[in-house]
Amino acid sequence: YGKLFDISEPPKIDITLKNAIDTGTHRPIHTPPYRKSNKDQETLRKETDKLMGSGIIEHSTFPWSSPVVSVKKKDGTTRLCVDYRRLNQITTKDAFPLPRIDDIYDQLTTATYFTKFDF
Repeated sequence: YGKLFDISEPPKIDITLKNAIDTGTHRPIHTPPYRKSNKDQETLRKETDKLMGSGIIEHSTFPWSSPVVSVKKKDGTTRLCVDYRRLNQITTKDAFPLPRIDDIYDQLTTATYFTKFDF
């Protein structure tokens, strides 16, 4: 469906989401960036510039930080991920259960439109 949709750039999302992460009284966690090759640094810079240009991410001086990692997808492109393991260790777990993926799939059986899950 490449002729119908512009897939060259990520869609501009005009939704404001707020999510409270309860870390109690723990002081901010700052994890420095992981060491990267020059090639990976250049890829990260290009992806970051693209995401900032489309308004998906923004510059921050917040005292909390987690390192970004590049993961190669099957098609050879790169996905940026954030390693939140240290933050997850101190986060108070939310008691509200997430929906089960098999229940979500069951709800899709009557759907008119389908999409690709790119995990």
